[in-house]
Amino acid sequence: MPDLSQRHTFGIASRCRVLHEFCSVQQLLDLYPRETPCYIMGEGSNTIFTEDYDGLVLVNKITGVEACHEPGGVSLRVGAGENWHTLVAYTIEQGWGGLENLALIPGSVGAAPIQNIGAYGLEVGERISQVEVVDVVTGNTFTLTREECQFGYRDSRFKRAEAKYWVVTDVHFWLANDITPVTAYAELAALDNPTPVEIFNKVIEVRQQKLPDPAVLGNAGSFFKNPTITTSEYEALKQLHPTIPGFVVNDHQVKVPAAWLIDNAGFKGHCIDGVCCYHRQPLVLVNQHQATGEALLALARAIQQKVSQLFSVTLAPEVRLLGKQGRIEL
Repeated sequence: MPDLSQRHTFGIASRCRVLHEFCSVQQLLDLYPRETPCYIMGEGSNTIFTEDYDGLVLVNKITGVEACHEPGGVSLRVGAGENWHTLVAYTIEQGWGGLENLALIPGSVGAAPIQNIGAYGLEVGERISQVEVVDVVTGNTFTLTREECQFGYRDSRFKRAEAKYWVVTDVHFWLANDITPVTAYAELAALDNPTPVEIFNKVIEVRQQKLPDPAVLGNAGSFFKNPTITTSEYEALKQLHPTIPGFVVNDHQVKVPAAWLIDNAGFKGHCIDGVCCYHRQPLVLVNQHQATGEALLALARAIQQKVSQLFSVTLAPEVRLLGKQGRIEL
């Protein structure tokens, strides 16, 4: 059985029945099974195999970067199997601004629209123009516009039931020449009229200070989403917890940092059998020492339970958890 421990960045020891890589749409369709359970993935930075997976794993290795200069900017078509940070670094080297806030996010280009990855005030959906997709059951290929992708906070149409058999093959980006730098985030706001290169370098510096390198300490980045609650719920919480931060989403909703909730629930640095809540950023769970899936799920559920008990807020996982038969819901 193929080893999966190096196929997902959390690094839990696990195996699958069969594993193949595919480099084209046709190869994917040829490999896709009709009966055996199948999981299709990229670099595994947002997937955690908590135990052996009783099925076929297909790894997206569709590559290629095509740039087309147009009036007002540059259009990029990028294979889903390309590394995300490598793409961001490439655009900076070429002098194209727009993606610099998303530097050093682990994972593949194909995963970016599914998760609508975001950091330091920017979400990737703001830079995507369209996404190429194949339905592995029908074999049909089609393209979705940015609006059709229905991007939301760490969310997209690709997470809906209708997209169960969709696979992202290529992602198109539009990087306009006159993009306004996104510098609302604290560390970036301190920069004086920064260039894309300066933002890129600062984001890398901040991320390296706060977040563990998956190559050194197994992790899947932010384990939980930042919860969105109603304005009235937030005001009630603020009466009980005056220091609780909140970011206004609209007239009726406020986003609360999950890291603050987890930290104030007493979990920063807390460990269960080799799985720890990272001491510098409690939103990240790490594989401290030969962690097991059982320990990971135990810690995650303990955090959920305590946060719900103390703050009446439900934390939802940002990562995909895979068990023997497929997805695990916390």
